[in-house]
Amino acid sequence: MQADELRAIQAPLKQLYRDNPAAALIPARAEGSLDPNDIAISVDGWAGKVVAGLHKAGGGSGKEACSADMLLEAVVGCAGVTLRAVATAMGVTIRGGKVIAEGIWDARGTLAIDRNAPVGLTEITLRFDVDCDADAAKLERMIQTTERYCVVLQSLKNPPKVSVAIGA
Repeated sequence: MQADELRAIQAPLKQLYRDNPAAALIPARAEGSLDPNDIAISVDGWAGKVVAGLHKAGGGSGKEACSADMLLEAVVGCAGVTLRAVATAMGVTIRGGKVIAEGIWDARGTLAIDRNAPVGLTEITLRFDVDCDADAAKLERMIQTTERYCVVLQSLKNPPKVSVAIGA
């Protein structure tokens, strides 16, 4: 896709959201079905069902997806798509590359071994290895813009209000 094509597609959306800010509030949803016979959940995803289970460090078999890995995959997906859109808008040709997310979590917290140990990812590093025709300064602007507009990355950096409920 070329920059002019992207602008043509996005122009009416941008105008709609300027004219009607409520139209820009896009609902997002995920759902999974609990496995009655295993410590697992089948999550409905775009490419089909993904079974998430305990990580090997928490006693799992390692055959099911790890939820922390799924979170990192969401960051990579969002950052990659955002980077491609930013590059397109800036007229930069991307020949290839990778977006890599790495994180650390402490199994002691998850397994309730140490109440002072954190539960969840405590460090995430997002790395871009991009083969493109941009010079270093332009590539840096592309990455900064990607960071600014990546929904998942910004959701992690500026956590949303989260509530928990029982029942439908």
